[in-house]
Amino acid sequence: MNIKDNSIGSKIFDVINVILLVAVGLACFLPLWYVLCVSLSTKGAVNAGLVSFWPVGFNLDSYKKIVGEGAFFGAFWNSIRRVALGTAVSLACILLAAYPLSRTKKQFPKRDMFMWMLIFCMLFNGGTVPWYLTMCKYRLIDNIWGLVLAGGLPVYNVILAMNFFKNLPSELEEAALVDGAGPWRIWASVMVPLAKPSIATITLFTMVGYWNEFFQGLVLSTREASYPLQTYIQQMVVTLDYSSMNAEQIAEATKLNNQSLDAAKIFIAMIPVLLVYPFLQKYFVKGITLGSVKG
Repeated sequence: MNIKDNSIGSKIFDVINVILLVAVGLACFLPLWYVLCVSLSTKGAVNAGLVSFWPVGFNLDSYKKIVGEGAFFGAFWNSIRRVALGTAVSLACILLAAYPLSRTKKQFPKRDMFMWMLIFCMLFNGGTVPWYLTMCKYRLIDNIWGLVLAGGLPVYNVILAMNFFKNLPSELEEAALVDGAGPWRIWASVMVPLAKPSIATITLFTMVGYWNEFFQGLVLSTREASYPLQTYIQQMVVTLDYSSMNAEQIAEATKLNNQSLDAAKIFIAMIPVLLVYPFLQKYFVKGITLGSVKG
């Protein structure tokens, strides 16, 4: 039976807690709200610094400019494919690498060698030019698989998954071995199902990483039709050049500035993540192995 503490000290603590949480919530929300207001305001109001907590001269010109381009939906589809394929490939690679690395040196004698290889790859790389030449050699230019495989094994996520597997009770693996399960069966039937909270977190990190990354699309794509969404939007904002526009296009462009376009870009890029996040949030706070080992 829970007894509520009604003392003055407890009430003061609750009030301070509420105030701090509200302050933190506002600190996270207000910058996003300001960016939304900027994206919905007129060019003159934005340039004059008149936008604060409400749009000035409400309009959707920035969003019309971004969404109205014919190549927008092609780039959006490229990003959807990249995120779907990339998340699947990356998760498979991460989980297959993390489980053996989480075993002891007696169970996996070459563990330290592979671990040092991963750490080295996380700290150092060969540079952009050798990477680009390698991608050309494997014919991954203007190819969706180039955008997927370029970031297929993030070492940081491997370490997260490895530490999760390492902290699981060893009794679970021993029980599976007694029942005759081999390494593959233990990985697929015991470890991966228990790793749902870790998988959810890594999935979110991976999806956000693939969705927000634009540099690889810029280097590995020679045609606009091959651009992922972030690369397309970045190029569109950078190349807002009046010299190549006709009179009607100039009239439309004069209503915009890069600040309002950037603000609209932030919200367009944020929407898919906001749609996915609520479905993964529950795994962040769920008990990992509660009730798995008794006695």
